[in-house]
Amino acid sequence: MGPRTDHVSTGLRRKASSQKSANRRYMAAILSTIYMGMGQLYNGQWAKGIIFILYHTFIAITSIPVLVKNLRGLITLGDAPMKDNSLFLLVYGIVSVLLLMVVIGIYILNIRDAYKNGELRDEGQKPAGFIRSVRNLFDTGYPYLILSPGLMALTAITFLPLVFSILIGFTNYDLYHSPPGNLMDWVGLKNFHQVLTEGSWARTFRNVLGWTVLWTVLSTVTSFGLGAFVAILLNNPRIRFKKVIRTVLIIPWAIPGFTSILVWRGLLNTNFGAVNQLLAYLGVPAIPWFENVFWARTALVLVNLWLGFPYNMILVTGILQSIPGDLYEAARVDGATGWQKFRQITLPLLLFSMAPLLIMQFAYNFNNFNLIYLLNDGGPAIFGQQGAGGTDILISWVFKLTFNLLKFNYASAISLIIFMIIAGLSVYNFRRTKSFQEEKMLQ
Repeated sequence: MGPRTDHVSTGLRRKASSQKSANRRYMAAILSTIYMGMGQLYNGQWAKGIIFILYHTFIAITSIPVLVKNLRGLITLGDAPMKDNSLFLLVYGIVSVLLLMVVIGIYILNIRDAYKNGELRDEGQKPAGFIRSVRNLFDTGYPYLILSPGLMALTAITFLPLVFSILIGFTNYDLYHSPPGNLMDWVGLKNFHQVLTEGSWARTFRNVLGWTVLWTVLSTVTSFGLGAFVAILLNNPRIRFKKVIRTVLIIPWAIPGFTSILVWRGLLNTNFGAVNQLLAYLGVPAIPWFENVFWARTALVLVNLWLGFPYNMILVTGILQSIPGDLYEAARVDGATGWQKFRQITLPLLLFSMAPLLIMQFAYNFNNFNLIYLLNDGGPAIFGQQGAGGTDILISWVFKLTFNLLKFNYASAISLIIFMIIAGLSVYNFRRTKSFQEEKMLQ
């Protein structure tokens, strides 16, 4: 009975020792939760622990009052005009939120590191030293280290202005609430409600949105249709001098669009433009290209067709030349006509390859500010519309709301609506297209 009792007691002592050892990970995590770096010191990682302690003492603790002050400014947007600038408080608040996320992330990383190394101690292993930890960081986290400068620059240049412009849509920032003489206030969804449902603003939004959708469809379909038609014609082996013809047709796309649009603005001038002078020579009355809404919209579609079809022609040409000739040879042997070859082979493979590009063109034309603004500045003016002309699309209306009417809050709200429309349509079309299911398409 004595030896058996000794064996049992030895097992109990080992079990208790094992349980005590297993508690090291939890103790290290608790210490690092109380004060950063204490868990690392408990695990014997002196250099790493001292670094975390210094960070906690001189950076994290000292930055908390500043972050709290800026977060309060983000919530209130100021208490006294001329003393508080709501725009600055908004910017400081956004930056403080990002910095607070970084502080919290480092704090969580400190706890996780203490727990993981405590777990190694529980298993009887020795945690990595400081030099080895740095070496492991470079070995395993090298891609993140390389990407981090670009990510920080992207955050500063793109993310911060984007968040700032979105938040403006939830404030009353306009001419009458412009800092520093006045303070801004949070108004929630009031701007969206007024733009979408109230009086002349809602009527203007519906008119501009309707023309924006029509413009996007017309500009995308006409450019692709003409480009595809010309590319298919030039793909015919019986046509000679293909290279010369393609070179001539690609000139409109090779010339900078800014220059071409301004040239067309002069050519379509109602009084002295070359187009109306040519029509007068043919006995056709002058067309009010920029004074009548219908003709102004027609001019936009035609000029966009001139600028956009060469790009689609080149894309379609490349796709046509990549289609295997064996498919057409097999169709010819089966007695297929030219129209049947086009409908059953050329068109499906063409749309299959062009679908993502068409979605991109649709999104681009939805926000094609350059053509609208440079050709006729969104005119002609329409009575009763809130700053929008007869050819203004949503993005050009946003520009006028910002710089002409100083309705920054409405401009931001409409910009957010534009983003939701484009993102929703793009996601929907990408999910429905078969362009990413090549295996099924070619079976």
